Amino acid sequence: MSPKRGDRAAPPPIGDEYDLRFANTEAADGWEHLGRQAAGNLRRASEKIRAAPRAVDNPHRQHRLKGKLGICTFKGQELERWQYEVTGDGRIWYLLDDVNGIAWITYAGSVHPKATD
Repeated sequence: MSPKRGDRAAPPPIGDEYDLRFANTEAADGWEHLGRQAAGNLRRASEKIRAAPRAVDNPHRQHRLKGKLGICTFKGQELERWQYEVTGDGRIWYLLDDVNGIAWITYAGSVHPKATD
């Protein structure tokens, strides 16, 4: 069965790790596509986001989006929006819900999201 909105995107978190969940079905589908194209990179991305969703040690790979893209209202909360570059074109966009310890994946795909065009 294919993943869908609300499903977990990775194994359950351990300790202080964030839970990765899909915000929508499109993100779940894109995640599956990325997994077929770049499994190792996706695995490293999911581990990094889970353990350190605000890491700044590699700003070209992982960073908060700028301007109006940097904040998103989701489930009644204003959340920070971050990006992880999985491949040259592949991206994951996620929202950080600190209250619940969830990184909501809003976009996963092998091309740049249209919002950045």
